[in-house]
Amino acid sequence: MTRAGSDYIRGLRDGRQVFINGEVVEDVTSHPAFEGSVRSIANLYDIANDPANRDVLTYPSPETGEPVNVAFMIPRSKDDLARRRRGLRRWSEETFGLMGRSPDHVAGFLAGFASHADFFDTDDRAYGANLLKFYEHARDTDAYVAYVIAPPQIDRSKPAHQQADPHLYAGVKEERPDGIIVAGAQMLGTGAALADWVLLSNIVPLAPGDENYAITAAVPLSAPGLRIHSRRSYAEAATSCYDYPLSTRYDESDSLVVFDDVFIPWERVFAYRDPRRVREQWSRTPAHALGNNQAQIRLSTKLDFLVGIARAVADMNGTIKVPAIQGVLGELTAQAVAVKSLLLAQEENCRIDERGVAWPGVAEVNSCSTLQVEAYPRMVNAVRELCGGGLIQLPSSSADFANKRARADLDRYVQSPGVDSVERVKLMKLAWDLVGSEFASRHQQYELFYAGAPHLVRARMFASYDFDRSASLVQRALSGYDLNGRTDLPEGAS
Repeated sequence: MTRAGSDYIRGLRDGRQVFINGEVVEDVTSHPAFEGSVRSIANLYDIANDPANRDVLTYPSPETGEPVNVAFMIPRSKDDLARRRRGLRRWSEETFGLMGRSPDHVAGFLAGFASHADFFDTDDRAYGANLLKFYEHARDTDAYVAYVIAPPQIDRSKPAHQQADPHLYAGVKEERPDGIIVAGAQMLGTGAALADWVLLSNIVPLAPGDENYAITAAVPLSAPGLRIHSRRSYAEAATSCYDYPLSTRYDESDSLVVFDDVFIPWERVFAYRDPRRVREQWSRTPAHALGNNQAQIRLSTKLDFLVGIARAVADMNGTIKVPAIQGVLGELTAQAVAVKSLLLAQEENCRIDERGVAWPGVAEVNSCSTLQVEAYPRMVNAVRELCGGGLIQLPSSSADFANKRARADLDRYVQSPGVDSVERVKLMKLAWDLVGSEFASRHQQYELFYAGAPHLVRARMFASYDFDRSASLVQRALSGYDLNGRTDLPEGAS
């Protein structure tokens, strides 16, 4: 079943340990660092729970027949991928593509894992059954699952087991008949303070001897011993929603998640001391393809939002008819259309595997990830250039409009034809929060490293490209001539 936003909010009052500014947060739903994002996510749940949106945002649960979120769909056809895209696009538009780890993100990874659940089975345990059961639970309860899949940056010159302390990176400390004890930490828990569960795993290649860190498991964020250390909140630092309209509503937070002897029962363990499975779970199942497909649908919305702001600023400044400005907008739209086209190509070139599962075109997924690294910073810089000094020369805060003398000056000197000072400043502060604020800087860093270090992203593109086809074209060209001239024409042809 889908759930209401009020149910989601209630579920967050579970005694979880969230640290920020040296304090433990008693209630993330009302704390100024998290309240805006909690409300935005609750709104997503309300939209999906609304019967009016059922055709777009849900599909019938294979187990119960009840409507469940389309994010959990295991696609079986090109049409399924298109249906999934339409639903995920609808959700991403509610946050303008600014919440990269909203509840639909890890849902795609879980669907990919579950579609090949027996991949996780070993001779000793039916880990695949554990995985499938958890996926079905998450799907049918509309759970928000975050993940932590990268170790802290402590000493990257050494593998996990050679660190100064064997429990710096999250790994197995003790095995018990009823489960395992995990100690250590993982970083980049985006949305962890706001989610119901966290998926603990590892996407960083593990070395021989790292078996204790080769685990995949699900942990409730209220688990005893689990601590969430949030980075600085951009929402809490914002002066008002008018001044920081994006920071106040969509700062999903990023956290270091510490596992201080956290107990995980066997039924929530999906891979155990198995470097090969942990490494291959991303590629031997459609998890990586489906998860990145969702991220790129969200990116497409974000790029459309960037283009919309750029056009609005050009219209307001009266520069829309200037050829150079049209050229800038043309470049922006080309990037946005390229991402959108790659999403459609992922569906058109999908692969139906031997289990009947539809994989988005892997080369197209990797191509979009490669483009993302270059396109997003370039588009942000283009918008900054388009806005010029107008991004800097803005009133200090919305409070300036409450001062009569200041308001008179602003009304006279900070306005555009047909746009009064309040509306002009409102648009420019929106643009600043997307391309120039601390919130904006975090987003640029996020898009740069979302899919991994840029050289790894390009390496995945290299591995997925059909070089054989390109090589055959080169070979055909070479075989069509020699020292005596053309050899590619039928005998006797002129």
